[in-house]
Amino acid sequence: MLDWNEVFATRSSRMRASEIRELLKLLDKPDIISFAGGIPDPALFPKDAFQQAYAEIFAGGQSTAALQYSVSEGYMPLRQWLCDEMGRLGIDCGVDNIFITSGSQQALDYLGKLFLSPGDTAIVTWPTYLGALQAFNAYEPTYDQLSFGNRTPESYRAAAEAAGGRVKFAYLSSDFSNPTGETVSLEERQQVLSLATELDIAVIEDAAYQHLRYDGTGMRSILALDIERAGSIEATRTIYCGSFSKTLAPGLRVGFVVAATPVIRKLVLMKQAADLHSSSINQMAVATVAERHFSAQVEKIRSIYSARRDAMLAALAVHMPPSTSWTRPDGGMFIWVTLPAGMDGATLLARSIETEKVAFVPGQAFFADKSGANTLRLSFSCASEEMIAEGILRLGRLIAKASQKAA
Repeated sequence: MLDWNEVFATRSSRMRASEIRELLKLLDKPDIISFAGGIPDPALFPKDAFQQAYAEIFAGGQSTAALQYSVSEGYMPLRQWLCDEMGRLGIDCGVDNIFITSGSQQALDYLGKLFLSPGDTAIVTWPTYLGALQAFNAYEPTYDQLSFGNRTPESYRAAAEAAGGRVKFAYLSSDFSNPTGETVSLEERQQVLSLATELDIAVIEDAAYQHLRYDGTGMRSILALDIERAGSIEATRTIYCGSFSKTLAPGLRVGFVVAATPVIRKLVLMKQAADLHSSSINQMAVATVAERHFSAQVEKIRSIYSARRDAMLAALAVHMPPSTSWTRPDGGMFIWVTLPAGMDGATLLARSIETEKVAFVPGQAFFADKSGANTLRLSFSCASEEMIAEGILRLGRLIAKASQKAA
């Protein structure tokens, strides 16, 4: 019998199952109140708009193109809509700066493949998006912690050289990040650009949640700031990754990258070698729905998610013991909880599922160095306000009991 582990590539040893994907299975259990899945509420999908869009594709003259092979760069009308949308966000670009991917997760995988040789360093926040770590891990990098204003470029360079490679990029989620819900300040965005300039590396800006702002004033993206510094998008070092998954529908798997054309050209070659192009019919449907309904859809989900965030923050204030703390996000889908020192989120989850029937994501998985055991991520996007109130009551009760035992 073939020993498969002996013939797998060495990079396969760095592939790990997503704790979040495993926890999503709990959503099918009716007795579990789940704050685990960082996914949009399916009740809010614009189903009628998509039904009409697909019907029009087959009723009109687009059906052949919708079912045929297509160009790797992506469906031109969708790229044109994105070009206009980027302009509204202060990003002056052309269609040649936009590349369609099968979800933004594919973009992260491609960028890891494009930049990382074994031993190279990716600078990431502590904690960071688990999906990014999974995408980058296969290319055998080392990780260093992105510290805003607290370290010199030389310290990053020296650490990377000691690990046997060089720094290739800094990755961060700029608005309402997964998992913490926090937003990178304008000053910190400028610091990242300055650091990247000193190190002569790329910046990967994950903007999956940018449209989900509930409070405050929208902040300029890192790419917009980079264009202002450099004079044009062609002179920038920032690669902007976006998605329709959090606004329209994740199942269609339509994401995109906005960057200077040398980066786009390389990504197109990678896509030709991987899956040729993203689904033509899904790109067409997204283009139609985005053109007609994007603004109204965003306003609808903002209103509902904002109320759920407020409900969770209010419940945390009432039910959490004083030894815990949490973030207060201005948008997105997540609240990050820090437990008392010495408490383990994974152990707490096992107890919570068994005794309180409440699910969440232990925080350690989001740390490249596997620290942060006393943290956890809560998502409010798929729970009603009533479920949030009851679930946080139960979770607070469990944490209070665990704190008393630890004392």
